[in-house]
Amino acid sequence: MVAPVEIGFQPALTGQLLAWVVAGSLLGCCSGLVPGLHANNFAFLLAGIAPSVPGPPLFVGCAMLAAGVVHTFLNAVPAMALGVPDAEMAVTALPGHRMVLEGRGYEAIRLSAVGSILAVLAAVPLAVPVTWAVMAVYPTVRAHLSLVLAMVVVALIASEHTWRGRFGGLLSFCLAAALGTLTLDLSTNAPLEAGGTLAPLFAGLFGAPVLIDAIRGSGIPRQDGEEITTSRRFVGTTAVAGALAGAVVGYIPGISAAIAAVAVLAAVPNGASDRGYIVATSGVDTANTIFALFALVAIGQPRTGVLVAFDGTAAPLELPILLAGVVIAGLIGFVLVIVAGDAYLELIGRLTYWKISAAVLTLLCVLSFLFTGPLGIGIFAIAAAIGLVPVRLRCRRVHLMGVLIGPLMLGL
Repeated sequence: MVAPVEIGFQPALTGQLLAWVVAGSLLGCCSGLVPGLHANNFAFLLAGIAPSVPGPPLFVGCAMLAAGVVHTFLNAVPAMALGVPDAEMAVTALPGHRMVLEGRGYEAIRLSAVGSILAVLAAVPLAVPVTWAVMAVYPTVRAHLSLVLAMVVVALIASEHTWRGRFGGLLSFCLAAALGTLTLDLSTNAPLEAGGTLAPLFAGLFGAPVLIDAIRGSGIPRQDGEEITTSRRFVGTTAVAGALAGAVVGYIPGISAAIAAVAVLAAVPNGASDRGYIVATSGVDTANTIFALFALVAIGQPRTGVLVAFDGTAAPLELPILLAGVVIAGLIGFVLVIVAGDAYLELIGRLTYWKISAAVLTLLCVLSFLFTGPLGIGIFAIAAAIGLVPVRLRCRRVHLMGVLIGPLMLGL
């Protein structure tokens, strides 16, 4: 006999949950549209204000998760329009930006939106069986983490198509790893304690190089056509594969959405196209939030900045309510990224591009100072110089994730 399951509906409770999720979603929309504002920095800002927010911890936690989910939808927009990604969108930046320059920016935004929402819808039912599977191998992976990460690095470098690209990938990884080893654990005296040196590192490595080159560019051309010009089957397959790869990101430290997306693109037919990059990376980035939530329940360790902030609120791990909030936030993010993304592209297209690039570079310097103090300006400048290496040697910028992988490989 199976015990009956009682399902109840409490209108007042549901209304409060919706209100908190909507509020968190609007915060995530605003943060996602700020060029160079990494999700972790935003999460630590949330963690700083969460204790002072009046409300039940469960609803505050739902709002924070909603903000994190919607941030992963909206952060694709500045990555495409300005070429300034949060680090998780590093792979997407070039293909998405290239589609914008081809006049297909509206399609690129819709591809990102579809990739993210399909990943949310796939990750929720897959989360439990995938968690069981990952937990079976997790102790072995954890015991040999340095070897696993080394194999990932070798595979990434070997996946470059030319010897010049492989040399550039190796050099980029080594320089980024050295920078991360020297700076990640530095104590800072900053106006805002929100994630330490992550802000100047990611802004310099992934944002500044594109902006420096964009100053000499001619700007965004007229955008035409909203329809997605690739098959539904391809988009669906790539998004689901991205969702599964999000589980790897959620459990294994050092593996970012950008790295996982590279593996997805190698496995999916025609995945290396610009459209494949956008769908895969968006799917990995968004699904990561769901799998990281299950990782927190399963192993008691938060794997993303948003989950670190969530864990600090002492919110109860009521999975049905939290998952409901995440799905609702995903639906809100799907609508917001299309509406706000189209308006964002239209606005950027009317402005002088070199002035925008200079203004965003200035903004990144200001964010570096706010999060890290005067030291952050120096870290930002060095990271920007290293970030130019893969651009000049024509290899993928994903190798710059050595800034996190390198210290982990060394056990730091």
